[in-house]
Amino acid sequence: MLRNKKGQGMVEYILIIVLAVIVVIAGVKLFGKNVQKMFSNANETIESEAINQ
Repeated sequence: MLRNKKGQGMVEYILIIVLAVIVVIAGVKLFGKNVQKMFSNANETIESEAINQ
């Protein structure tokens, strides 16, 4: 029997992409607030340095 291997490869790529998306979403949920605080602090520091010069 001949099977279509292109379809199998596409399904594997889709599964990898779905897994990557799940990992990214979990990372954002776990670290999102901390990263936001870090960027806010950096932004405030840059603004205060710019005002002081």
